[in-house]
Amino acid sequence: MLSLANAQPSIPDMMIFSLRNLRHNFLADIIFGAFSSVFWQPHGDRVRLGAAIMTGVGMKQAKVLTDREFRRVLATISDMKHAARNRVALMLSFYGGLRVGEIAALTVGDVVGARNDVKERILLRASTTKSGEARSIFVGAKLRPELEAYVAGLDGTRRDASSPLLPTQRGGPFTPNSLCQLFGSIYREAGIDGASSHSGRRWFITRLAHSGVSAKVIMTLAGHRNLSTTQRYIEVNDEMLRAAVRKL
Repeated sequence: MLSLANAQPSIPDMMIFSLRNLRHNFLADIIFGAFSSVFWQPHGDRVRLGAAIMTGVGMKQAKVLTDREFRRVLATISDMKHAARNRVALMLSFYGGLRVGEIAALTVGDVVGARNDVKERILLRASTTKSGEARSIFVGAKLRPELEAYVAGLDGTRRDASSPLLPTQRGGPFTPNSLCQLFGSIYREAGIDGASSHSGRRWFITRLAHSGVSAKVIMTLAGHRNLSTTQRYIEVNDEMLRAAVRKL
């Protein structure tokens, strides 16, 4: 992307070049968040930069947590202030596969229906997705009780359809930046090295892939346009390889 033969590289080029040299995912979280309001756009160089950051092109990808690490994170959250909110944010990442900007943009009305029950599927508005296209997220058997328990605990104006599903301490919505930093602080508190706000999404895609779900279905659920993008998210380790050859 950086050309020595040409004149000065563009600002996005220079930022991607710098990000390639980062070694800690929480730093990538902070840098992505700081520029998310600018680069979380569905057109031009901005979306290419956002895609490079979010998919880990040219840099170490976010860690995919083991079951033990996932339980450790949940235990850490249970002792934190705003535990219910932080737990649901994590669950939307792991069991919904949502991007951090999509989670931050959710309102109560996106999740709760007219009868005050959790919807069967959540519509992500085009204005909140990286691709600029609306898509639906189906609420599965593990995500539903988490959302139901959280919504049951909302009171007063926090139940208004237009209220942010996950309010900050001041009551307003998170930005992608501030939510990135929240995820980073949770993982650091839990002592999980290499995890970031994108770890849940990689976990979601990896679990589906190793459960035999078709690539087309995974690609659609993830909101990817290209299968190659989805494939980059899938984690492969020695235990998975052993399990695969045992099926022969």
